[in-house]
Amino acid sequence: MSSVDAQFERSCVVVGADRTYVRWLMLALIFTITTVLYADRSSVAIVGPVISKDLGLTPSQMGLVFSAFGWSYVIFMIPSGWMLDKFGTRMIYGGCLALWSLFTVMQGFVGFVASGLAIGVLFVLRFLVGMAESPSFPGNSRVVSSWFPSKERATASAIFNSAQYFATVVFAPIMGWITTFFGWPWVFGMTGGLGVVLTLTWLKVAGSPVDSEAANQAEIDYIAAGGGLVRMDQAAVKTKDVAEWGFLGQLLRNRMMVGIFIGQYCINAITYFFLTWFPVYLVQARGMTILKAGFLAMLPAICGFLGGILGGIVSDWMLRRGYSLSVARKTPIVLGMTVSMAMIACNYTDLHALIIVLMALSFFGKGFGALGWAVMSDAAPREIIGLAGAVFNTCGSLSAISTPLIIGVIIQATGSFNGALVFVAANGLAAAISYLFVVGEIKRMVLVKH
Repeated sequence: MSSVDAQFERSCVVVGADRTYVRWLMLALIFTITTVLYADRSSVAIVGPVISKDLGLTPSQMGLVFSAFGWSYVIFMIPSGWMLDKFGTRMIYGGCLALWSLFTVMQGFVGFVASGLAIGVLFVLRFLVGMAESPSFPGNSRVVSSWFPSKERATASAIFNSAQYFATVVFAPIMGWITTFFGWPWVFGMTGGLGVVLTLTWLKVAGSPVDSEAANQAEIDYIAAGGGLVRMDQAAVKTKDVAEWGFLGQLLRNRMMVGIFIGQYCINAITYFFLTWFPVYLVQARGMTILKAGFLAMLPAICGFLGGILGGIVSDWMLRRGYSLSVARKTPIVLGMTVSMAMIACNYTDLHALIIVLMALSFFGKGFGALGWAVMSDAAPREIIGLAGAVFNTCGSLSAISTPLIIGVIIQATGSFNGALVFVAANGLAAAISYLFVVGEIKRMVLVKH
């Protein structure tokens, strides 16, 4: 505990103030929203084998459908970060949550479209889902920067980021069961419907710490003393410098930021393999049924979830033990990315149990090292956290376009997933190299204002 925190704790004892824990409730909310968001993203992958059969799609066409989300996600990412900084998290995040839920529900009606047009309609709807979800992670980052002090930030970021694994744990078996017994359109109806419920919840409770009716002054002071930006969304603190486009060039010329952006691209390549082609790999390459693949896909996801939480806890523990910010953040990232390469060994076995174990180990490593959002919360310039997070997520999300397409081409060219697994694992190695040799010291970037 820092001297500031210790002094504050003593003052609370004297006056009898009990600090509230509303920040953890806000984290629980964005974790739940992100879980459903990833269920929306992965739904087309879970039902992919059935959709491809019903609509007569080739592997390359499925790769195109998988990549549709990534195209719009990347295109609209930076504008969405600018909008978050200009209009605040509550309004932009809530409106986009409503939109992505609507577009998800609409995907369930693709089966009623003439087969020749179905791929185009499905591509457009996936494109619109990506557009609507583009503010999600920059918005999450703003919530963590606003509601959490530095010493809790890696854990908080790891928790909301681990929702991507938790979504597979919860929804992969459910979606496999729904597809088997009710049909794939109902999968989209379920996830979209949950999004509508969460939209109403978000609009009711979201806001900055200083605007919260539930957080007491003791908690707000604790967050602020630890570096939390408790007034981020208040109009009174917005200045003409906020979201200035000239700052974008400074981000892209900063070596530390460039290294972080490269690392996130490579880390996300592993993510999008698991979100898109992994269920198809289990069905087509390993001969599993969709129902079995849905349940078995849950096991690596559990390990990814546990690795994600543990990576954040270890990083914050190292920070409290006196390690530098750079060492505390980089160590889990490099170790995790190294472990994620274990999936290559799947090319040398036909045992289903061993394949799942290796994929689980790989997913655990990816989760353990996925601390990019914590690094961004520590390093992004205070004035443009939304815009910086959007650039970061844009770079990471380029892999949402490239990874499904490249894997689809590899499979169609070779008739095998072996090369695809090597390609995905190579991204883990590249991420570790970027953090070791490009990023340098991790610290808050200071903008030069003219």
